[in-house]
Amino acid sequence: MSYNKITPPSLKIAKRSEMPPFMAMDVMRLAAELDAQGQDIVHLEVGQPSSSAPKPVMDALVESMGQQKSHGYAVALGIPELRQRIAEHYKQWYQIDIDAERVAVTVGSSTGFAISFMSAFDVGDRIAIPNPGYPAYRNLMLGMGLEPVILPAGPNEGWVPQLQQMEEWDRLPDGLMIASPHNPTGVVIPDDELKKICNWCDKHGVRLISDEIYHGLSYTGRCETALKYTDNAIVINSLSKYFSMTGWRIGWMILPEQLITPAEKLAQNLYISAPTPNQIAAVKAFDCSDELDAHVERYKENRQILLSGLPAELLGQAAPCDGAFYIYADISKLSNDSISFAKELLDQTGVASTPGVDFDPLDGHRYLRLSFAGSTKTMHEAVKRINQFVVNYKKDAA
Repeated sequence: MSYNKITPPSLKIAKRSEMPPFMAMDVMRLAAELDAQGQDIVHLEVGQPSSSAPKPVMDALVESMGQQKSHGYAVALGIPELRQRIAEHYKQWYQIDIDAERVAVTVGSSTGFAISFMSAFDVGDRIAIPNPGYPAYRNLMLGMGLEPVILPAGPNEGWVPQLQQMEEWDRLPDGLMIASPHNPTGVVIPDDELKKICNWCDKHGVRLISDEIYHGLSYTGRCETALKYTDNAIVINSLSKYFSMTGWRIGWMILPEQLITPAEKLAQNLYISAPTPNQIAAVKAFDCSDELDAHVERYKENRQILLSGLPAELLGQAAPCDGAFYIYADISKLSNDSISFAKELLDQTGVASTPGVDFDPLDGHRYLRLSFAGSTKTMHEAVKRINQFVVNYKKDAA
């Protein structure tokens, strides 16, 4: 039997799918293709630790394979053991008591953002997002019929969103999205500023969503959680960054009580549950601080290698990278086209980076995000190649 493979022009394609791509993942795909061709690529494009998951986690995964319970569905909000262990994590790190019923285990933080947006907002609602910022916030909102409203958080604002700017708008937003440590800038919101943001949102009836997936990766002291100052925020975290478990796709939300049931129903229908074996093994991740803190020391060393070794043209107006593992480099003394600059850098030196336009639709053409999540050897090689590239780039422009 044969089928007509011509798509009739009358069949609809949803406009919500026309959202911009996540450019960092496009660069990652291109860099992987070059790797496969045998080219020597230096990966600075994606925020992915080069270290593996903690050994106790991997051992627990292998052990779980012999358990019948690991081969079936879990309940939508996660296995009780993991939810309880996440609640204990908040007691250990932040001295905050969290009821495990408020914990929802998600398929990475990405579905946590999706569930947050769908459970807390209706089509047409406006959500303020710092600019620059993680592109998936904006893209998901657009796909769900929400209106992302840009809240400047660049060098003129000290890289932190300013609340008074929202008070000057025609109407306040329905939600506010923040991240600390921040992607792509590495900025950490000071505790007093975080408290001010939480209090402001509660006062004005604005739903706060706090992205805390880079907690544990800060170089000026441990970050506070928004939960210290409010019970009304949705807090999102993940095992991907500090815990070095990107591919395991285990994230979580801490939900206000009134959103537990809506989030559960959405999870049931979206993905049933996060992968059960991964959840079982993930319980062990929270007991591996010695191994994981050693990675943070490596990131700190990598950060210093880039800050002391990169060309001055990239660091003059760079964002302060006090957390996460990114340098948001200002390339405006060399180029006002971060896409073409990143392409030339990859083509000529094999250094993969992410254009700033992925994170900032207004001024991102002036910036380049460089990840220092890889090995220390990789950072030394990156500095060498980028410096030579800049020398040649300036000669060609002269």
